[in-house]
Amino acid sequence: MEITYTKISPQIIQSLRGMVDAEDLLADEESLEKYGQDETEDLLYKPEVVLRPKTVSQISEIMKLANTMRIPVTVRGAGTGLSGAALPVYGGIVLSMERFNKILEIDERNLQATVEPGVINYIFQEEVKKLGLFYPPDPASWGSCSLGGNVAHSSGGPKAVKYGTTRDYVLNIEMVLPNGEVILTGANTLKYSTGYNLTHLMIGSEGTLGIITKIVFRLIPLPKHDLLMLVPFTSAEKACEAVGATFRAGITPSAMEFMERDAIDWSIRFAGEVNFSIKPEWQALLLIEVDGNNMDVLFGDCETISQIMTDHGCDDILMADTADQKASLWKIRRKVGEAVKSNSVYKEEDTVVPRAELPVLLKGVKEIGRKYGFKSVCYGHAGDGNLHVNIIKGDLADEVWDQELPKGIREIFELCKALGGTISGEHGIGLVQKGYLPIVFPPHQMELMRQIKTLFDPNLILNPGKMVF
Repeated sequence: MEITYTKISPQIIQSLRGMVDAEDLLADEESLEKYGQDETEDLLYKPEVVLRPKTVSQISEIMKLANTMRIPVTVRGAGTGLSGAALPVYGGIVLSMERFNKILEIDERNLQATVEPGVINYIFQEEVKKLGLFYPPDPASWGSCSLGGNVAHSSGGPKAVKYGTTRDYVLNIEMVLPNGEVILTGANTLKYSTGYNLTHLMIGSEGTLGIITKIVFRLIPLPKHDLLMLVPFTSAEKACEAVGATFRAGITPSAMEFMERDAIDWSIRFAGEVNFSIKPEWQALLLIEVDGNNMDVLFGDCETISQIMTDHGCDDILMADTADQKASLWKIRRKVGEAVKSNSVYKEEDTVVPRAELPVLLKGVKEIGRKYGFKSVCYGHAGDGNLHVNIIKGDLADEVWDQELPKGIREIFELCKALGGTISGEHGIGLVQKGYLPIVFPPHQMELMRQIKTLFDPNLILNPGKMVF
């Protein structure tokens, strides 16, 4: 679809200067380059201007002008996205939410918290922990990603297997519509059956429907204890098979992470020294955590898990005995993505299937890689069937990378669909996966989503070029 937008003129810049503080309008080349990229591959789309508003009224005024003038606006959180959802592909305005970084209230009586979207996930988690409360969604980039970005992508993380994703913790959202109007999407209640649920429509909408300015999260009590196991396998497929068996035995770990050998090696080299040794024959690791309030129950769960792992051919299991050991093991898992990016040009696919199909998916990814001549490094949230497939460029010729690789990615996604899964579990669609959406949605469903977009944003100014347009 051809879309025509207004270029930002000196007169428009002058109008925008009156809407934000002087230091919050950036138009220098260094800033435009910084805000023109995120963690998606090596992509760069420079905006024409960057605005960093501090108040809802400022955002409202900016959007009224942009909507009237048909200026594209791309909302940006912390810039940690992996699907290109925050890239300003049509130039225009990047609206950075970094000034919206306050925890407004932690309501201990109702187990709720009200926050601004620029709050960093890890900072929020640490603040609620001080009060004995828990906000479980913890993406690998939790030390730098923002809660608004998490909501925009319905982010998950290792704890999702037991506790659910961001979607399961959002009660209400304050948002600015593309025309500048401000609304609340729901209510601060655990139940909501009052009209269409706009809150859940906003979650995962990747900044295409509105601008999140306030979020109300539900919280839960913080578990008192956790135990962490590192389980090595000489077969990656056997490791995946052990995942489903654990749940069929009645155990729900608080985390169940998978790393194949290359992911382990690259992450260790990137993260530094670790306090255990990796045997040459190990081809995969499962990192399994259980948590709760009764240590006897947790030890019993670990015994059951250990037996299941042994039945599937694991090597000697390591129990993390200290907080330092636990931190070291989690560091390896959380650093895999950065390690891969530091080694090579790559593309990361966020595949997800029913967990029992994980061995089939892993085997299929490797077969497709051999067919098209690419190498993949796989890791992810095995407990919920979410496999991150990092495709490495290495020595592949540019022609193969640009022309043949998309065929291989399409086959991977078609395999996911055939196995009952889909093409993104938590990273979103954004720019780079947009062309693959018809694999999972028929034409009439794609059209329905386009109609939803145009209802909210008839001039198509908000985060254009993403998802369905």
